[in-house]
Amino acid sequence: MVTIDASNAHLETAAGLLARLGTNPQTGLSSTEAEGRLRNYGPNVLNAEEPVPAWRKFLAQFTDVLVVLLIIAALISGALWLIERDTALPYEAIAILAIVFLNAVMSYLQQSRAEQAIAALKQMAAARAKVIRDGVVQQIPSAELVPGDILLIEEGDTIPADARLIQSTALQTAEAALTGESLPVSKDIAPIEHEAAVGDRHNMVFSGTSATYGHGRAVMTSTGMATQMGKIAGLLETTPDEKTPLQSELDRVGRVLGLIVIAIAVVMIATILVFEEIADFSALLDVLILGVALAVAAVPEGLPTVVTAVLSLGVQRMARRNAIVRHLAAVETLGSANVIASDKTGTLTRNEMTVKRVVTASGSIELGGIGYSPHGDVRSGDGGPVDGALRTELVRTLAAADRANNAVLQERQGRWIVQGDPTEGALIVAARKAGLEPDELDARFDRIGEVPFSSERKLMSTIHADAEREHLRAFTKGAADVLLARCSHELVGSEARPLTAERRAAIRAANDALANEALRTLAIAFRSIPRDAYRRSRLLATSSAISSSSASSE
Repeated sequence: MVTIDASNAHLETAAGLLARLGTNPQTGLSSTEAEGRLRNYGPNVLNAEEPVPAWRKFLAQFTDVLVVLLIIAALISGALWLIERDTALPYEAIAILAIVFLNAVMSYLQQSRAEQAIAALKQMAAARAKVIRDGVVQQIPSAELVPGDILLIEEGDTIPADARLIQSTALQTAEAALTGESLPVSKDIAPIEHEAAVGDRHNMVFSGTSATYGHGRAVMTSTGMATQMGKIAGLLETTPDEKTPLQSELDRVGRVLGLIVIAIAVVMIATILVFEEIADFSALLDVLILGVALAVAAVPEGLPTVVTAVLSLGVQRMARRNAIVRHLAAVETLGSANVIASDKTGTLTRNEMTVKRVVTASGSIELGGIGYSPHGDVRSGDGGPVDGALRTELVRTLAAADRANNAVLQERQGRWIVQGDPTEGALIVAARKAGLEPDELDARFDRIGEVPFSSERKLMSTIHADAEREHLRAFTKGAADVLLARCSHELVGSEARPLTAERRAAIRAANDALANEALRTLAIAFRSIPRDAYRRSRLLATSSAISSSSASSE
């Protein structure tokens, strides 16, 4: 079987690429063909380093120059004890070796904990993928994916390999792990007419990214080390290991101390030999022992342990901030940085969105907290409590934002995460901070329809049956200028008042003011729909679809 080059899949039409990959978008590959391609291309996994035995990892802790110097000092001290036998045990040698051993154990345990955390992170990758094989939708291990497989993508899925989209319905993916862009990227199936960077390939999805909205279908083009993520991993494999500034400095100190120790021994022995008469070998041996003892005393036995203890404290502080440090000495590297390169926006992103301010007809509300934790202060813009009309408007706004939403907020191992679009997740978190419980909202508002977000409409709407009212409710969120043009009233307390030209201008000014503060703005609206009107619109849409199908078949 010949390997197919799909590196320029973004430049081809979907039909042309499918033909070249020899796959059918409806039935996918056959099991026999997939097995042959798996043997040819290899499993869809990144190359892993050969595991280092535990004993080698432990012995590696004794390779620093300063540690070697301490071991030599301990051996010399032990040898002197064997000659002199002035104490019951070689206490000094035992103390030095104990310090060296304790230092090695601390470093080894820290490295082992970091490797366990890294292994846990690897388990977060997509373990299984939904594909079409033999005309049947199957879930298979992601390691068994091959070029030509037809991948089904749903909101919340992690993309297991690079693929070219052949069908997309309002699909958006989060590519921050690959490109650094914090906002989801909209995808479509149109071919790109010229070469484009990875971040501009709108018809591709990439390994390690995730679908935050919509759904689609794609054909696998690259797996394993041939993916964009695999290329990054390959670059990391070829990067030579470099010592941190602290390691280099400790090695320099160790070499200097070694020279000083030797100089002390030589100077002391030479001085005594010059100014004292050495009558026999026993006196000469005493002189040598004195010179060596002074040299051993010059070695700072506590320095490695103090350094290890201080670095361990730094590692623990970083761990509390969810930063994993594999090697102790790497903690100091950040403090030695004098240049930090960031992306073109000048920001370093955690790929999290947080609602900071809600503006309604009666004023503004500030929301505290960061990330996706549903805990934070809710207060008015002037620092007072949120009550009366302002409270009513806040609850109605965030309830609508929570319902016109497909994200899911979850707590895993004490950490709050969002499955879905980060902006939608931020709206859910804001609703929880305001005291809106999902069970109560689910019980009242039963979703019966949705109009997904599109780049043309710039809005996302959902239709709900309201358990407390006769009419249905439509909740919409989207671009402020687009949604404002579709609104006829605004909510003031619990009353809907007509929007005047002055109020429209004031709302636009407030939106511009928020944008000037580098805040991303989003508008929320709702309306009531008679049940009969919704049924008629559904019936008309169904009839239109049937007519179109009949016309196509004729």
